[in-house]
Amino acid sequence: MKTPLLILVLLLAFLTSAQAQQKKLRIGIAGLTHSHVHWILNSANRPEFEIVGISEPNRDLATRLLKQYNLPLTLLYPTLEEMLDKAKPEAVTAFHSIYNHLAVVKACAPRHIHVMVEKPLAVSNDHARQMAALAKQYNIHLLTNYETTWYAGHYEAYDMIYRDNRIGKIRKVVVHDGHRGPKEINVNPEFLAWLTDPVENGGGALMDFGCYGADLITWLLKGEKPTSVTAVTQQIKPDVYPKGDDDATILLTYPGTTGVIQASWNWPYNRKDIEIYGQTAYIWADKNSLTFRNGDDAPQQTPMTTLPAPMDNPFAYFAAVVNGNIVVKDTDLSSLPLNITAVEILDAARRSAKEGKTIYLQKK
Repeated sequence: MKTPLLILVLLLAFLTSAQAQQKKLRIGIAGLTHSHVHWILNSANRPEFEIVGISEPNRDLATRLLKQYNLPLTLLYPTLEEMLDKAKPEAVTAFHSIYNHLAVVKACAPRHIHVMVEKPLAVSNDHARQMAALAKQYNIHLLTNYETTWYAGHYEAYDMIYRDNRIGKIRKVVVHDGHRGPKEINVNPEFLAWLTDPVENGGGALMDFGCYGADLITWLLKGEKPTSVTAVTQQIKPDVYPKGDDDATILLTYPGTTGVIQASWNWPYNRKDIEIYGQTAYIWADKNSLTFRNGDDAPQQTPMTTLPAPMDNPFAYFAAVVNGNIVVKDTDLSSLPLNITAVEILDAARRSAKEGKTIYLQKK
């Protein structure tokens, strides 16, 4: 008699586990002005989640986007609070100015609603710390989404460094991110309005593209905080971007390692790539490929494919985290501790460029 009962218990456990894995997360969208919102709207039919509400005061923008993605206008609410109370999402993704990230967490955390914001986490250390305190107080997940988090080449590089010891100790990391400029690539006007505003975005190219390097370098160094941050910014096109920087170079120092972040709205082409120099070998990676070179040997290039689900989609990953299928480590690319350090780097870089001096970070 015990054997059939055991089989039944195991079967029920299996079915419960399968149902948990298939449970659709109820996601709300806060704001539509960030052009990265196309990512989640284009993913609306994913099996891992469903969009249950959208808050956006600009009805013309909302109507245009919902029509484009064949989504019903009944999803739309004029305010975040109304969307949270009526649509009752379990989690919210934020797609408006970086300055508004704090307001989203203030609204969601007391309701025990998890939050994923677009990069970077916050406009300043002050905002980041307030957001972290709320996440801890109300026990919610607070993640940051970067496009580069989902590049298979980055994980392959990490394994080559730490699992396979292919390059020895990391000596230098150089991260390049940028394009010709948001106006030049014709981002939508609602996005351009706040992206080029140093208050709403926290800065210009330094924040917009410098954040990728701050996140990736901190991850590659397992959460280590730099000893110092030195930054130089330029306003190469003041007639186009009169309010702030459109080019930034950030130098990070660590014991035995240097990080260089090159962020620009002046590249002649779109780029998001990373160079990792070790004691004995070198790795270059972008979205599509990875190149490894050992000493004077010929480079070995490997094409990269997409990551397996749910790592192939940030919102599927978010659902897996909220549903308990993935545990986020403090040193993961999307994690709150790692992204607090990334904001510290950006905050220090902004101060360094403004004051014309190196900023030394306090070690905890």
